[in-house]
Amino acid sequence: MIQKSDDIIIKTLARILVPFIQIYALYVIMHGHYSPGGGFQGGVILAASIILLMITHGLKDTQKRMSEKTVAILSSSGVLIYAGIGVVCLILAGNYLDYSKLAKLLHVAPAHARSLGILGIEIGVGLAVMAVMFSVFFDISRGEVSQEDEDE
Repeated sequence: MIQKSDDIIIKTLARILVPFIQIYALYVIMHGHYSPGGGFQGGVILAASIILLMITHGLKDTQKRMSEKTVAILSSSGVLIYAGIGVVCLILAGNYLDYSKLAKLLHVAPAHARSLGILGIEIGVGLAVMAVMFSVFFDISRGEVSQEDEDE
């Protein structure tokens, strides 16, 4: 059951922690092509930070910050980034997600183009995963809220 917390300590702690959680999530996404982690893990951490706001500040307040329209745009953008990088590689006469072909477009060495291509993919996956995980939790929470209204 997702209800707004009335405890000022919990709300304040959540507001303090959320930016740090989001910065860590961005770190995981941005360094996923160098170290363990990446788009999926970073996206889940980003979604968890928004879910923490939902748990502490309630469904209505969180909807003001992250609407369903925003979630749909973010998830679509993530998929578009992922697919777009693959299609660009195809247009440049390579295989799907053959990042070395991006060297022609980016004017860098093929090894650097691979690194940048993977980074782009990680960003796309992170956006899509964050939006979908939040959407799933949001839909489940909305069901809980509507059931509470029927019970009363």
